Amino acid sequence: MITTGGSALRSLVRALPGPDADPVLMFVEGAAGEGKSHLLQELADLQRPADRRGPADPPGVPDLARLWWRCGTEGGPPEEDEHRREPTLWLVDDVHRADEDELRRLRRVLEGLERGSAAVVTYRPEELPVPGLPLGSPPMTYPNRPTVLRSRLAPWDEERVRRAATEALGESGGCTAEAVTRIHERTGGVPRVVVDLLAMVRGQWPAFTGTAAEVDAAGVPPRLAELVLSRTHALSPVHRPVVWAAAVLDGPVCREELIAVSGLGAATGNSALLRALESAALAEPAEGRYGFAVPLAASAVRATVPGPVRQDLHRRTANVLSRRHPVDWAAVAGHHRAAGDSPRWLRAVEKAAEAAEASGRHQQAITLLERTLATPDIPPQARARLAPLLARNAVTGLRSDQTVDVLAQIVQDTALPPAVRGELRLDLGLMLCNQMGRFPEGWRVLEIAAAELRDVRSALAARAMAALVLPYHPGVSLDVHQAWLIKAVAAADDSGDEAMRTAVLANHVGLAMSWADPEAWDLVAKLPVESTDPACARQAARGLCNAADSAVWLGFYGRVDDLLTRGRELSARTGAPYTEHSALGTLLLQAWWTGQWLGLAERCEEFITATADMPLIASDAYLVRGLLAVAQGDWGEAKSWLFQRGTFGTENLPVPLGAAAAGALIRLALARQEVTVAAEQARSAWKVVAEKGVWPWAAELAPWAVEALVRAGDSGTAHTMVRNFAQGLGRGDAPAARAALVWSRAVLTETDAPASQDRERRSGLLEAAKLYGEAAAAYAELPRPYSQALTMEGAARCVLAADTEGAGDPAQGEEADAADTAVAPAPVSDDPATLTALTDLESCAQRFTDLGAVWDAARARALLRTRQPARKGRPPGRPSHADQLSPREEEVAQLAVSGLTNREIAATLHLSPRTVEQHIAGAMRKTGALSRRDLGRGRP
Repeated sequence: MITTGGSALRSLVRALPGPDADPVLMFVEGAAGEGKSHLLQELADLQRPADRRGPADPPGVPDLARLWWRCGTEGGPPEEDEHRREPTLWLVDDVHRADEDELRRLRRVLEGLERGSAAVVTYRPEELPVPGLPLGSPPMTYPNRPTVLRSRLAPWDEERVRRAATEALGESGGCTAEAVTRIHERTGGVPRVVVDLLAMVRGQWPAFTGTAAEVDAAGVPPRLAELVLSRTHALSPVHRPVVWAAAVLDGPVCREELIAVSGLGAATGNSALLRALESAALAEPAEGRYGFAVPLAASAVRATVPGPVRQDLHRRTANVLSRRHPVDWAAVAGHHRAAGDSPRWLRAVEKAAEAAEASGRHQQAITLLERTLATPDIPPQARARLAPLLARNAVTGLRSDQTVDVLAQIVQDTALPPAVRGELRLDLGLMLCNQMGRFPEGWRVLEIAAAELRDVRSALAARAMAALVLPYHPGVSLDVHQAWLIKAVAAADDSGDEAMRTAVLANHVGLAMSWADPEAWDLVAKLPVESTDPACARQAARGLCNAADSAVWLGFYGRVDDLLTRGRELSARTGAPYTEHSALGTLLLQAWWTGQWLGLAERCEEFITATADMPLIASDAYLVRGLLAVAQGDWGEAKSWLFQRGTFGTENLPVPLGAAAAGALIRLALARQEVTVAAEQARSAWKVVAEKGVWPWAAELAPWAVEALVRAGDSGTAHTMVRNFAQGLGRGDAPAARAALVWSRAVLTETDAPASQDRERRSGLLEAAKLYGEAAAAYAELPRPYSQALTMEGAARCVLAADTEGAGDPAQGEEADAADTAVAPAPVSDDPATLTALTDLESCAQRFTDLGAVWDAARARALLRTRQPARKGRPPGRPSHADQLSPREEEVAQLAVSGLTNREIAATLHLSPRTVEQHIAGAMRKTGALSRRDLGRGRP
């Protein structure tokens, strides 16, 4: 029976005999470090005399006298104890160490076991003098016919290793899945080695963070090293090379490969392998495969092999591995390098990188090539072959700061052929722009690359020019991108390279879609999505994802899913992880605008964590998470998310993301009554969009920028903004921007209404309400439920303001209303438009609530209470809420929990800060909360 430590103990306890039962002899075998002695100690600890047994002892454990016998030491039992006549539990440890005399004595004890007695005998099977016979030869006789059982301990599985790692390191001490897997792999799950390695890992400096590389760097536990080296040294010198070969191969291999690497020849090699197995220097982890029982032991042996011998072993290993199918060229390269054969090392690195690239394992290729190219004195010819390979994989894969540094150094090498240097510069520019977010620097590098490649490699020149076509980053106007498009199309046509034509087309799609070119959708249809050429298909996937991203910003939400589904499938099939990750960011934007907010914050945070080394690609997630924080009233966190949590310079954000983030920040400043700050942010953000000239990207900025400027007294600039926005859109098909333009006009009309002339003000407010309504209808058609609710609220606000114009300040009863007394709100007419506005406002409040927009819902309900007639039948005076929160206390508590200050809550709910303070105090008293944040947890 094969058992782990815990199950072995249970099995032994169940097998112990009763007082008058036949004796039981149990053999427990296990390799060194698998916990045999520990098992005996646990078994001994379970035994208690009858008057000392505690309630926690397992039931059914008989009261047996205990007697330890540790073989191979002077701790064997005294002579008289061999003839005990009372029921006894013999705990015999390490019987493989016993000499002939000790075995004779032990046999007498075991052959004479009395009824009710038991013996548990442990041993290492690999160290028995006679394999398979724990008590030696000849086999034992058992005159009393005891029950004889055998159990074999098994290594820990990965879950048990994880528990041990958690105990040793703590949940937050680097106990990652990656570390646990590596520890299990390197130790083979042998408990003693696991525990020793964890102790070494825990003592590392700097502190262990849980990577596989850190596990490898911890080294070999001394106890394991001493064991394997002593077993190796026990072999004759002529036989040791077979163990050295296993150490260099570093994994179970067949006999033929092991002997070939050892260099011993067939006859001597077979004898050496048999001796190594007999001495337990090597094991047979799988049938017909030979190596170390504990993989980590290979490192200890390898470190003791003389240098010249070790190089020969690596050379033969490289030759053996080269004959496998398929060939692991990365492993072959490592052995050639260890053998000191640089030419073969570099050729194997190239083959390994090409194989990884072909199978879409770009990150593996990047890591190998970075490490290789960072080595000093790489010959120029090899550098010229390997550097473009690194650049291609880096552009297609995910971010690597080291790749950028390596390429930046290589392009300075004047010994490189111009074509190679231009190609490297192209890929460096693409990485700087797309993955690093260093756009100004990347733009300059791409311009130089386009010039370098124009006369030597027109296809790559076209690719560089195509990169300059995409308009997402600030600082370059639309007409410059369009000029580069003309050059890129011409260069791609001259090259005759279909993949380059597709690359230019993919970027043409992104450019045309961004500014709502009427021909954009026709261009999308031309993408060769069915191409059998992987390079063409990869570029087509990028074109589809570019189109999907632009469609989200334009407001074509119904088309996004199809574009993303096809683009992501094609990206995955052709090995384009950067494109695939970009598409995931677009999905988050789609979910935000279409109101799919359930779990969206968590999705954003997971995406940010998954792309932690590429903050630019996570920008969509940062933006959406910030927008959610604003709507939910979590203003303490909103700014941090909108500023990308400091991981990336927001001044280099793609223009649409920067404009949307600026719109949210302006809105936040306005809510906090920081009007001057909001106006400054509006001017700055508007300048970026205006300089770019892609006017659909003003959609998320315009309404808030206009409001900020008008409230700051700069209505002239606000009017100019709206006018430029309308002219810039022209007749382009941009539904979201069209709705935002109407919204911006509504804001202007509302704030332009004369404050001193009641009739004209009422007329202006009603005109504004009409425009808000048109915007709401446009957003409903997209659909964009949150924007629809905001504009519906604007329409209702204007109608209600027009209805009460001249009837006094509707907030004059604020303090009484805040105290929940029955003071009548501002008078409301029976005009159908007014009643409809009240209904719409109730609908808005409910929509905000359904979405999770806590702040917006509170604001809408506050406005509703200042206008809505009191319910009939309500008795005069303060309503009694006993120890339950009143509706107003509930609302104030919710906003306080989200992080708003008293002043911000007061502005939202049309209350005074003093009233807010009273409501919070009342809510804390009723719920027993100790702080504002605790209000969200209710009564303890």
